[in-house]
Amino acid sequence: GRAFNEMAAGSRWLTKNNKKFCSVRTRIDHDAPIHSTNLPQPQLPIFRFLPKTTTTMTMIMMHARGGRLAKLNASISNNLNPTRWQIHRDKNVAGGIVNDISALRFSTSPDYLNYETWHRSNYEDAVRPSSKHPSDHAVVNGSRNDSNVIPWRSSATANSHYDGRALLELPRTSVLMELSDRVGALHDVLKYYWKYDVNITRIESRPVQNNSTKFDFFVDFHGKVGDPNVNALLNTLKGMTDKLLVLDEKEVHWFPRHISELDLIANRTLDAGTDLQADHPGFKDAEYRKRRAHLAQVALQYRIGQDIPLTEYSAAEVETWGVVWDKMEYLLEKYACKEYKKSMNLMKKHCDYNRNEIPQLSSISSFLQLQTNFRLRPVAGLISSRDFLNGLAFRTFFCTQYIRHPSMPLYTPEPDICHELLGHVPMFADRDFCDFSQEIGLASLGASEEDVLKLARCYWHSVEFGLCREDGKNKAYGAGLLSSFGELEYACKERGPDEVPSIGEDGTPTCPEIKPWDPAVAAAQDFPITTYQPVYFLAESLQDAKVKMRKYCEDLPRPFFALYNAQTESVHIDRPVRRCVGVPESS
Repeated sequence: GRAFNEMAAGSRWLTKNNKKFCSVRTRIDHDAPIHSTNLPQPQLPIFRFLPKTTTTMTMIMMHARGGRLAKLNASISNNLNPTRWQIHRDKNVAGGIVNDISALRFSTSPDYLNYETWHRSNYEDAVRPSSKHPSDHAVVNGSRNDSNVIPWRSSATANSHYDGRALLELPRTSVLMELSDRVGALHDVLKYYWKYDVNITRIESRPVQNNSTKFDFFVDFHGKVGDPNVNALLNTLKGMTDKLLVLDEKEVHWFPRHISELDLIANRTLDAGTDLQADHPGFKDAEYRKRRAHLAQVALQYRIGQDIPLTEYSAAEVETWGVVWDKMEYLLEKYACKEYKKSMNLMKKHCDYNRNEIPQLSSISSFLQLQTNFRLRPVAGLISSRDFLNGLAFRTFFCTQYIRHPSMPLYTPEPDICHELLGHVPMFADRDFCDFSQEIGLASLGASEEDVLKLARCYWHSVEFGLCREDGKNKAYGAGLLSSFGELEYACKERGPDEVPSIGEDGTPTCPEIKPWDPAVAAAQDFPITTYQPVYFLAESLQDAKVKMRKYCEDLPRPFFALYNAQTESVHIDRPVRRCVGVPESS
């Protein structure tokens, strides 16, 4: 939140050099690693400046007089503990000098910095690390140090470790400020947020309609009307703005804020885990239904934080598992992506993956938490797309424990433990895949029904049935393919130039269409659930799939931006909302 105190430092330079903003927008950024248990966790919003010529709407843009352009990136990571800016030499943009600035945390701010003429030698002595700031001896950015960096101290105060759990339910206020378009206008109001110790979480600007001389600024901050510091701030701003309005909270679909709240949605199953359809192979098997009921009850009683109970599988269940294992082993070696095969070797080594016993969710979940900070959470049956995707936001995979009926070991009308453990779980040992899955989950929090449907389609065409290119061949990373011997070969086998996408007389696809991975296209692509897929989406790599999915999620008209804090297992959102639609009964 205190990242916005740095805007005072940045805007001082703009004011001094007679420059002004043309647009402002902030968002929570996911550029740094957010998933590892042994890496620093970015926990505060990021704001950016970009040239006026940019079309990116999720960043702050500034325009300088005389045609000069400057690009400034500012980021905050409260628990990294550095206390300076980083200035990077960059390339020219549209003929103007461009400098990148990454803001971390600061102590004092010099006014002499000139971005158009700076040279490294001019400032090394001025900003050399002192004993007062021992953390200035290194600049940490993910996993590497940047040697071409000039530190610049700024005015933010050092804060204690950010506790996402403690701030979950802090009251927030949204205001609309109308300001005249003049040099220093933003600086004049931002300094009062700092003065009254008001913590900004989001700021966004847009021109006033039909008035090119004014801008509206939407600002969210911690606190509520009635708090002494908030009242003092609002009273001050009334005399400095052309218009000041306190806005109502935005109403959104209920979503979990802490991982413990997943317990409120995990049991909202679309079936009870035992309500089998008449065409289910186990519909008339009383013993099978009894077994399903028992496993469903175990899942219904489970709570986040508990050890997942061990399951004693019968000889018939283990035999069914073995049949599926034997059928898939050769095909997985031939058609699975390299990330899957690498992870499967780890599962065999650390989680007792083999044909003669069904692995336990407890040992798998413990291993995944150490590997990628993902975990498994048992559920009784199918849950809604919204609830399922919400779980992914917390790096949690809702997992069934029942197995398909032994009379048809190579067929299941629903996800079962063979699908979960052979299809999904190995991929959750891969960091890029976990990040990709979490991107979809974070975008689903508080999303509209329309956007949840789009995200569910993206999930289906990637996490369930996604392909990636590897050594000139199509390989599978989607769980629906990795657990289906027939469709895996159907989707991945090489075809001649004469084979074109086609549908048989019975409506079953005989040759699929392969499209390049584009989340916007996938979000509009319907899919069947009882036949092979007529369309598959092919990514260049898992990294490519993740980057494109992240961009798509950022462009969705989301009610807020969310950032997962792995240390507190909670999500930080950048604006006040009221979770009032679809509230779980037990909440």
